[in-house]
Amino acid sequence: MKIQRNGSTASRKGPAENFTGHVRVDSYFQAEGPGRAGGAIVTFEPGARTNWHTHPLGQTLIVTSGVGWTQCEGDPKTEIRAGDVIWCPCQRRHWHGATATTAMSHVAIAEALDEKSVDWMEPVTDEQYLAQPVERE
Repeated sequence: MKIQRNGSTASRKGPAENFTGHVRVDSYFQAEGPGRAGGAIVTFEPGARTNWHTHPLGQTLIVTSGVGWTQCEGDPKTEIRAGDVIWCPCQRRHWHGATATTAMSHVAIAEALDEKSVDWMEPVTDEQYLAQPVERE
């Protein structure tokens, strides 16, 4: 068993080529082979979000605090809150981040296929980001 202690790796800024706004990435992890799962705890300040992206084997998000938005291409934007678990299907273009006024943190988990777990694309425009969200069910 391997334990990665909280604070044993430095926080890092989400790279500007993949994110809009202030994003912090903590506790990055990657399974040892033959395991393929990896991920991190990601915190989005208000207004911050990912670029459009896909995952070859999908992605699980576990919202740990705050309120955010997520959207799969072609579907309405949806509000997500602490305690929600989101499955992003394989190869489906999507984005996720904080709302315009509230920060949001989530654990992001994805498996790698041929050593690649994400394909980054263009930024989410302000128009796409600020489109009216769907009410929570």
